[in-house]
Amino acid sequence: MDSLVHDRQGALGAQDDLSGDGRGIATPARALATEAVHAGREDLAALGLHAAPIDLSTTYPSYDSRGEAARIDAFAADGAEPEGPPVYARLGNPTVARFETALARLEGTESAVAFASGMAALSAVLLVRNAMGLRHVVAVRPLYGCSDHLLTAGLLGSEVTWVDPAGIADALRPDTGLVMVESPANPTLAELDLRAVAHACGSVPLLADNTFATPVLQRPAESGARLVLHSATKYLGGHGDVMAGVVACDEEFARKLRQVRFATGGVLHPLAGYLLLRGLSTLPVRVRAASANAAELARRLAADPRVSRVHYPRIGGAMIAFEVHGDPHEVIAGVRLVTPAVSLGSVDSLIQHPASISHRIVPTADRHDAGVSDKLLRLSVGLEDVDDLWTDLDAALGGPGGR
Repeated sequence: MDSLVHDRQGALGAQDDLSGDGRGIATPARALATEAVHAGREDLAALGLHAAPIDLSTTYPSYDSRGEAARIDAFAADGAEPEGPPVYARLGNPTVARFETALARLEGTESAVAFASGMAALSAVLLVRNAMGLRHVVAVRPLYGCSDHLLTAGLLGSEVTWVDPAGIADALRPDTGLVMVESPANPTLAELDLRAVAHACGSVPLLADNTFATPVLQRPAESGARLVLHSATKYLGGHGDVMAGVVACDEEFARKLRQVRFATGGVLHPLAGYLLLRGLSTLPVRVRAASANAAELARRLAADPRVSRVHYPRIGGAMIAFEVHGDPHEVIAGVRLVTPAVSLGSVDSLIQHPASISHRIVPTADRHDAGVSDKLLRLSVGLEDVDDLWTDLDAALGGPGGR
């Protein structure tokens, strides 16, 4: 295998200190598993509730129009969350705010801002920087295919320079507004030294896509990333039934993101916010159990003569990428327990062919240069019994395999 397979209990153990250090990386000294269950819910007992309520209101009554005007003016001025009762759902929602609070606590940042999808979240980040005249982005491949396309096509007016990690510092310009990386990367699971990358960025904000690792395995803000991006559709929700995105960051940047969200309307629906908050409560358990399955499957695949290469990150996790000697499309067609579908991070296992789907939109040469070969398959390992998963993969690979 390209990377080390090993047992990992996650980036935060029972004794990890999440207390503030003056850099916007903050909150109480409680273990990750405890924060996952309780963050964003601390007021429920005082409200006489056990489960978080779902606030579906699109608007809120107020007889104090002068006070409402003042709060809207304050939001327009600096993007701070309005004090007092809600005003309008595009401005903010109490249920979504609970999820944002919880995710910020898990990532160790001051704030988090949720959006209708991961791409809406990334778009908001780019719009914030573009509005400041900082349209240039330095990025490292591979990234998720649609992130790659958004940057390459310049759909939001941005310009991208693609570099190897060692070339980040030399690629920076006066108008560089962002450096973007993903580690482990989609779909090859390539890993970066986030601390070294952050150092190379200097004063330019580093955006780290943490979708694959989740805060269970790493917290990029602790390594110097100013912005931590998640497609919350994946592990944060965890059940394949919610679409969302979120950026964990310092409060200064969060205020700008809220203003963009309000203006463009990429808000998260309250029901999605509720499902995500519920999903966070089991995130550590799910990620660790799925990671144990993935590590065992990676070991078996690496020993299988029908498989030419296995990519599994040193950090661990529930994602595997592997290349086959035969036709990868036949593997996709042959699974029965594993679901042949895009996306990842669900309780059930999913497999897809990146060159055909998730990274089809990336030009072929760029795709190959980033290590996304036409033989590569991406497997999101779920919570099924590992022997049942192996039986299915073994049959899909065709004929008896290794063990």
